[in-house]
Amino acid sequence: MASQRAPARAPARAVPPAPPVAAADSAKRRQILEGARRAFLAHGFDGASMGDVVSASGVSKATVYAYFESKEKLFETLIFEERRSQAEQLFSLDCDDHDVAKALNRLGCAFMSMMTRPESVCFLRVIIAAAAKFPELGRTFFEAGPAYGRDQLTAYLKAQVQAGVLVIEDPQHAAQQFMELCKTGITVPMLLGVKPSCSEDEVRLTVRRAVDVFVAAYGCHQGRKST
Repeated sequence: MASQRAPARAPARAVPPAPPVAAADSAKRRQILEGARRAFLAHGFDGASMGDVVSASGVSKATVYAYFESKEKLFETLIFEERRSQAEQLFSLDCDDHDVAKALNRLGCAFMSMMTRPESVCFLRVIIAAAAKFPELGRTFFEAGPAYGRDQLTAYLKAQVQAGVLVIEDPQHAAQQFMELCKTGITVPMLLGVKPSCSEDEVRLTVRRAVDVFVAAYGCHQGRKST
């Protein structure tokens, strides 16, 4: 009697590997932070509860507390990570680029485009209000964003002084001056609600004028020598 052959088995379906625990944790953490941003923007720091964060992020309250021990710590983490990420992207300057006017114009326009977004204005209002009660939150914001950007621009300006392109006694102060010039007539009115929005044309014009003032003050003109 001929032996019967066993029916061929269908090939096993490939099962995609489970994501690494670290990746899964990172995705869940990011989900919580995204939900927290929505909750804080909608209700402010004082008005938002951890329950609001839970609803906005779509995770359980236990999961939120597993990652962040308090609302203050959650907000502080959100501030630092978002501001530092933005600052790193905006203030990526090449110290070997000696076309200062072009470099500053590019930086200023990118910086002010970010600053004038409705969400950026709203988030800054939330931080200012929270800093009155929790100064460490204001310090976190300052160090993660403005101070980091200032230091990156300072390094760029120092390189231009060494290259003989600019004459600046205090590069850090000059960096602060340039950023404030870019915000002239825009940031404070928007924060106070006097100016509901700012057009790209106004941003470009304000930044161009800031660059003109800066180069006029610190450029190597005839009769001025780089130290």
